[in-house]
Amino acid sequence: MKFKFEDLLIWQRAMDLGDDMDRLADLFPKKEMYNLSSQIRRASDSIALNISEGSILQSGPEYRKFLGYSIRSIAEVVTCLHKAKRRNYIEMDIFEKYYKDCFDLINMTIAFRNKIKY
Repeated sequence: MKFKFEDLLIWQRAMDLGDDMDRLADLFPKKEMYNLSSQIRRASDSIALNISEGSILQSGPEYRKFLGYSIRSIAEVVTCLHKAKRRNYIEMDIFEKYYKDCFDLINMTIAFRNKIKY
């Protein structure tokens, strides 16, 4: 038994990104616990949450709306990564790896959303 969203590659990748951002946030300074650490965790978790929520009993336009929320959450994660890099919480190689993950995921999500009928 399985929910249909569990087979979606975008949902699987979003789940992985959420786990990665949770571990990354653990490396930020304690002073960021309620700021950047919390924000990157919430934004990255929101990606998979909106993909799954939109897939259940929604019309095409409604599903597209939830995928739009996921896309915006990916952009939020990218901004958090930029802030972490600018504040010297992460090295450039870590930034580039997760930036690419976000870039790939946002493009996959946009392509998937474009296939859903209005």
